[in-house]
Amino acid sequence: MKEDIRNSPCRRHRIDVEAGVQGYEEDDDETSSPFDIPRTKSAPVDRLRKWRKAALVLNATRRFRYTLDLKKEEERRQLIAKIRTHAQVIRAAFLFQTAASGQGLSAPISTKLPKISTPTGDFGVNCDDLVSMCKEHDLSFLQQNGGVKGLAEKLESNAENGIPGDENDIMDRKSRFGSNTYPRKKGKSFLSFVWDACRDTTLIILMVAAVASLALGIKTEGIREGWYDGGSIALAVFIVIIFTAVSDYKQSLQFQNLNEEKQNIQMEVVRCGRRIKVSIFEIVVGDIVPLKIGDQVPTDGVVVSGHSLSIDESSMTGESKIVHKDPVRAPFLMSGCKVADGYGSMLVTGVGINTEWGLLMASISEDNGEETPLQVRLNGVATFIGSVGLGVAVIVLVVLVIRLFTGHTRNTDGTVQFVAGRTPVGDAVNNFIRIFTVAVTIVVVAVPEGLPLAVTLTLAYSMKKMMVDKALVRRLSACETMGSATTICSDKTGTLTLNQMTVVEAHACGQKVQLDTVSAFPQRVLSLLFEGIAQNTNGSVFLSEGGGLEISGSPTEKAILQWGINLGMDFADVRSKSVILHAFPFNSEKKRGGVAIKKASFGCSHFYYLCFRSNSEFYVHWKGAAEIVLACCSSYIDSSGSVVPLDSHQLSYYKRAIEDMASGSLRCVTIAYTMCKSEEVPISEEELENWNLPEEDLILLAIVGIKDPCRPGVRDAVQLCTSAGVKVRMITGDNLQTARAIALECGILKSDVDATEPNLIDGKAFRNFSEARRLEVADKISVMGRSSPNDKLLLVKALRKKGHVVAVTGDGTNDAPALHEADIGLAMGIQGTEVAKESADIIVLDDNFSSVVKVVRWGRSVYANIQKFVQFQLTVNVAALVINIVAAISAGSVPLNAVQLLWVNLIMDTLGALALATEPPTDHLMQRPPVGRREPLITNIMWRNVLIQAIYQVAILLVLNFAGIRILNLQRYSADRAIQIRNTLIFNAFVFCQVFNEFNARKPDEINVFKGVAKNHLFIGIIGLEVVLQVLIIFFLGRFTSTVPLSWQLWLASLIIGAISWPLAAIGKLIPVPNRPLGDFFRVCCPCRKRGM
Repeated sequence: MKEDIRNSPCRRHRIDVEAGVQGYEEDDDETSSPFDIPRTKSAPVDRLRKWRKAALVLNATRRFRYTLDLKKEEERRQLIAKIRTHAQVIRAAFLFQTAASGQGLSAPISTKLPKISTPTGDFGVNCDDLVSMCKEHDLSFLQQNGGVKGLAEKLESNAENGIPGDENDIMDRKSRFGSNTYPRKKGKSFLSFVWDACRDTTLIILMVAAVASLALGIKTEGIREGWYDGGSIALAVFIVIIFTAVSDYKQSLQFQNLNEEKQNIQMEVVRCGRRIKVSIFEIVVGDIVPLKIGDQVPTDGVVVSGHSLSIDESSMTGESKIVHKDPVRAPFLMSGCKVADGYGSMLVTGVGINTEWGLLMASISEDNGEETPLQVRLNGVATFIGSVGLGVAVIVLVVLVIRLFTGHTRNTDGTVQFVAGRTPVGDAVNNFIRIFTVAVTIVVVAVPEGLPLAVTLTLAYSMKKMMVDKALVRRLSACETMGSATTICSDKTGTLTLNQMTVVEAHACGQKVQLDTVSAFPQRVLSLLFEGIAQNTNGSVFLSEGGGLEISGSPTEKAILQWGINLGMDFADVRSKSVILHAFPFNSEKKRGGVAIKKASFGCSHFYYLCFRSNSEFYVHWKGAAEIVLACCSSYIDSSGSVVPLDSHQLSYYKRAIEDMASGSLRCVTIAYTMCKSEEVPISEEELENWNLPEEDLILLAIVGIKDPCRPGVRDAVQLCTSAGVKVRMITGDNLQTARAIALECGILKSDVDATEPNLIDGKAFRNFSEARRLEVADKISVMGRSSPNDKLLLVKALRKKGHVVAVTGDGTNDAPALHEADIGLAMGIQGTEVAKESADIIVLDDNFSSVVKVVRWGRSVYANIQKFVQFQLTVNVAALVINIVAAISAGSVPLNAVQLLWVNLIMDTLGALALATEPPTDHLMQRPPVGRREPLITNIMWRNVLIQAIYQVAILLVLNFAGIRILNLQRYSADRAIQIRNTLIFNAFVFCQVFNEFNARKPDEINVFKGVAKNHLFIGIIGLEVVLQVLIIFFLGRFTSTVPLSWQLWLASLIIGAISWPLAAIGKLIPVPNRPLGDFFRVCCPCRKRGM
């Protein structure tokens, strides 16, 4: 059973406790850092728990808000297990009941007493009875109400035309039977984010210290003067909390909006005889919903009609068994399950909270979070920086306390602060609290709580912008992983091409025929062709509101149906003249689909066609890949309408026609049929379901060439990927020659010289290679034609083993394993099935390859923005820590007090993240090679920039600290006043150094740091806010921040000190750095050092 679950493409590939699936293959090296998780996709819980324990965290609630909540995830799995158990109990009861009746599953007859349903308004059945029927799989109730068709009539619906669908009808159904929504847990309120911000350990300590300082100050100096020290710290902490809460609240709202978008699936329904697309939330009881392979069952319901309709109920039952469904014996469908095979339609009987799936979704948390590799690595960086900062804070605390109580600390007037036996206890305690608050504030600054959260900020921003670029992110980690992609395995149809297909060439009766000329075809060929086109399809033709014909189905189906209509086919009339007995839906492995039909002379249903088998005609129609179906043909119909053998001459003609059309980038499809003797057709329904349709000795009807033009701009997009170091590979099920022609047109193959093996390879050839040979040729493959989903999976595995970061596009159900196996799975939003979308990490809403390239740009932007923020924050950390520790040891005091450090922390954490983590992507990002999965986050270029700026800031501020009074000629002031002016200037200059350095951080490796800055209004706004607030602090909040107003000369000096960082950064970028990461040098010196960030 476990093996079946692993191989089922119709389920979400993730760790499943009940099923025992393990989807993680990364090596768990015991010597590796706990923060070294290059692939969080399906990562083991132990690995996730390990890094959480290793992280230095001051506020766990905030730090882990956007990571996977392991406790809630376990509760979610337990709840799913309970609901699955309930579904299994119902199934077991149903099996027991049918077995007890002695009838078996083939003819379930209930011994229950008849249940009388109370009508609801105009409807002949009430909501409670429908819910009970679906939950208990009550066949007897369904039979009492006239079966599926009778139930549809009671629901004022029609099995073929659906409900009327007008606004009043929809509202009436919603009011009586409920809507297809479920109660959602309300998002956290703003106050809850304020409370979370208050739970920071260091802020709590600071608040306690502020209260103690406030009490002592009021006691010793009175309420008018004594509240300033404690009150200023409390106010600063309050401002930090509010800024933090506002930032976190806005991020939360963005994620809520994106989650709603992810759940808004578009489904086809039949209303008033027309197929229309509506939101899954707008489906109502009575709706007729067409189903095809890969669809999600949107509600509870019963099968109206189906051909080889099989459902994967594992999402509800936990069992991997695929269950066959039909209108008589097994009609019940459960919401949330997937269509594994076949096609059909269902009548909606239960929606929203009235379904098991609705109860499940209402009970579990919508999003338990998810960590990304970069987020985990940044927790490691934060832990390292925080540990160093904690050490510095302890040193500062110990040094200042020793100096205080040994009489080496003096007041501004030169008197000793503490003299044993003379200094009042209150003053001594107050002095200690000041020292303690400075040490705690150093920890606040040093432990970058906002560093890992900057990832979620930039991801939230990027995800919002990516929606505009037609990409919906389902998994956060894919956003950043896409920036490391080294290869993209792309589908051809609809991704590289427009998916606007038209039949442009046709060969029939041994010759090329004029497309829309009816006289070119013998009447017999035309009749059989119409029958094959109309019946062997899951598309449909109906009248639009304007009175014209409208065609639904896949682009290939629509093109062939349109061709049939152009030849004079009446879709409804042709379908009414025959009955489908059994269907073999198009299979991506066999590359063909077939249908068995019986001429319906008396308008009979296939459930009793055996009553008149003697005068019935049975046909099997096939349609599929041209050369594959042609190989199954042994004859064709000539221009006179006679069936003649397909000799070598005619066979070579058709093969040559296929090659010529394929070379012209046409998709080639062969249409053929065969007749069946009545004795060859199975008698029982069970045998009919398992009937393998005859596929040998077919009679060829026509071979058509379908044109699907390349998308405009796709060649430029491929070229952009190539220049960015990302290899584009085309994986298609089409003919190898068609694939070759499209690849040349798109620029994937440069010339005919490149169009040789292994650059151009057949899927079957690759499949038959040994694993070693596959690894050898995988890197060289540019185009794979006639590939199956399994071939795509094999290629993805080979590329990943070779060290590639692989992105894969897919749209079919069978693409799900490859989408899951890839580092980034990209499902198509228009043509993609729900199974493919659920297995994907990103949904490309317009199916356009150019949108995939935009995702790469955004992925690189995420990584680059985080690096900018890390560089900026490291500079502030290094400078602040060095200044404070040197000043504390040498002078016995620190130039930056607690309130000033909290303001710097606000600039560095919240405002800095907003300014730098929301930079839009630039073309420069696509001129770099992809970032390696294990490349250091802090590059040599970043270390160079950090050290240059930090050394400059430390040097200039220490000079001001020790010689500022003399340099600034402040001797004319009192000692107390001179120290206040000097410390204010140090604080002001330090803040402006950070403001100017934010510009430098925008472009770590470019000299022109102002490029594009005018377009980033958020960055300009935040810089402006920081400057305005700094001016207000200096001029109006001096009592709180221990600052004094500065003269215009000192303001100018502050600005000049900050502005010098610009030319200094430009000069520094001319200094070359080694290519070898700095961490490697330390590993050489210390081989036992664990692998880290």
